[in-house]
Amino acid sequence: MFESIAYAAETAEGVPQVNPLFQFMPIILMFVIFYFLLIRPQQKKQKELQTMITQLKKGDKVVTSGGILGTVSSLQEDYVVLTVGDSDTKIEILKSAIAGLRQ
Repeated sequence: MFESIAYAAETAEGVPQVNPLFQFMPIILMFVIFYFLLIRPQQKKQKELQTMITQLKKGDKVVTSGGILGTVSSLQEDYVVLTVGDSDTKIEILKSAIAGLRQ
């Protein structure tokens, strides 16, 4: 019985130690892949949207995140007045609700 314990201790000493960096390499690699495939493109898209919102001008045709199509009739600091429909109905929406420009 004591021989098996001594034998187990003997083999544990003979095993070469693995560098901890190599043990975490798959996790680090997964993070790098997620960054370049998911996080970075989303940040780039958000930056482009923010730039488009700051460059809005009167007469631009936009689409809101709720699906409303309209034409910018006036700009305020944090909201936009849109003209929608044939009867020139005007609505106010937040600039953050604008999803993109419409051609």
